Order: sequence, then structure tokens, then C-alpha cells
Amino acid sequence: MAVIGIDLGGTKVAAAVFHADGKMLLKDTRLLNGASGTAVADLIVDTVKSLIDRKPDVHIDAVGVCVPGIAYSQKDTVWCPNIPGWDDFPLKEYILSRLGLENLKVCVESDRTCYILGEAWKGAAKGCKDAIYLAVGTGIGAGILLDGRIIHGASDITGATGWMALEHPYREEFVPVGCWEYYASGNGIGTNARKLYNDESKSSYDVFALYGTDPIATQILDKAIQMWGMGAANLVSLFNPEKIIFGGGVFGPAVKFIPRIYEEACRWGQPISMKQVEFCASQIDGEAALLGATALAIRSINPSDYE
Repeated sequence: MAVIGIDLGGTKVAAAVFHADGKMLLKDTRLLNGASGTAVADLIVDTVKSLIDRKPDVHIDAVGVCVPGIAYSQKDTVWCPNIPGWDDFPLKEYILSRLGLENLKVCVESDRTCYILGEAWKGAAKGCKDAIYLAVGTGIGAGILLDGRIIHGASDITGATGWMALEHPYREEFVPVGCWEYYASGNGIGTNARKLYNDESKSSYDVFALYGTDPIATQILDKAIQMWGMGAANLVSLFNPEKIIFGGGVFGPAVKFIPRIYEEACRWGQPISMKQVEFCASQIDGEAALLGATALAIRSINPSDYE
């Protein structure tokens, strides 16, 4: 049995052929180059076809696709805000119709879901039945594994944690992104840097580079640490996970703050749960989405293994 995992990001498509035991056989990466609508779907299909053609001796049973947005399970459509024309795009149907392969399974999930699936298969959540992957990059989202099952919600939007209400009073700056994301996402850190420095050239990279030596950068990241701690504490109190796993582009440079984030979380979270939970960094960051999409494809073939 072999499958193809696909990680669709904002700028590229990464895809790979895997055996069910997790051995990677072949990988391909292609740039989107500003493509939109069906052109992005065609790039996915062409990448799959290329991988199949390059491994003619391997039978592909399923394809798993990670998308940067919402995968609507009831409609089999996707919403991806960074891909024009993908407001309600029938990606699964499009892939199946263009590939035309008999008995092929195609599964599509959000990046949040794929992150935690990847960590549960090959990373920090391996062996866990209750874990949360906190993705902090451009925005903030969470993949939630509870009692061995991925939580989706009524319309597959579970994990939009950037919208957590962590501060009062409400501010107009929260309108487009939410409270937590405004302070503690990569974009939020950059936005606050440009505002406080009164310098449009400032970015989150500058803030991390200046932390500890510059008072404005230190102020911005100390606020982010507080917010990461408060948000994580809420997740621990709600879901009682074994682990909170920090990943995404910001964790990266913010990994060194995880002990401080845990200390802050302990001030806010349910005390018994906080003593039991582990805060840690992703073990497969950069590959979590691809591995999660692959795990998704494997689960589609043997779903009873995950009941």
C-alpha cells in the first residue's frame, strides 16, 4: 500500500509518495507563482500525475491533501483565503475527475487538522490520545486531538484560536484577526512593531532580533508571551491534553520562550491539568502538514485502525 501526501501552502505545493509504514519514496515541490482558482488545482493534479509516472511500480491507494483554510466535510469543498477563487471550491471532486483513477480515495483536510495528525504519527504527539498542536505563524490556529479523535466542530472551523477573547475592553484592531492573533501571531507582532516604532519597514524578525536589548521589542514579545500563556491555559482547562505542541514559523525563534509560556499558563489554567500537561516544540515542524496529509490518506484506507 502506498499513498501520496500533499501540503498546499500559500506559495507552493509539496507532495510525496509514502509507504504505509511511513517511508518516503519520492518528493516533489512546485511553486504556485501567483496561480489562483482552478490553476492551483491543476498544479496539484499535475504534481500527483508526475509522482505516479515516476513510480510506475508503486500502486497509489489514496491521496491526502492539506489546505491552508477550511475543508467543509459535508460539502467536500474548501475555503482558502489566500487562494483567489477558492471560496467554496470542490477540490476533492476536481482531483478525482482529473485523475480518473479507479478506487482512488482522495481526502482533504485543513492545515490545523493535518498538523496534529502529523505530530501524532511521527512527532511530539506520538502515542498521545489527547494533544493540541498550536500553529503560530501568519495567524494562530489549533489542531485538537481528543480521546484519539480529531475535533472538527459543526462546520469544520474548530481551532480558530486566533479569535480567543483574552483582553478587555474590545478594540477595533481585533476586528479583522481576533484578539490573540493581534498580539501574538507573526503578522500581529509585525503590525505592533510598525505601530510602536512608527516605521513601516519593521517586521516580526526585527522584534525577535532586538528582544532583550531594545525596550519596544521586549515590550511586544513580553505581551506575546503573556498571550501565548493565557491562550494555552484556556486550551488546557477546556480539553485537559497530555501535550500542547508549539509549531509554525514563529516557533522558530520563539521556542526559547516555551518555559516562560508554561509559567504564565500556570497562573491561569486549571491547576491539576496544568501540572499534568507538557508544553513542547514540534518535532517535525516544516513537515507536519505533509506528514499529516499522508496520515490522513493512510487512515482513509484503514479507518478501523483509528477507531
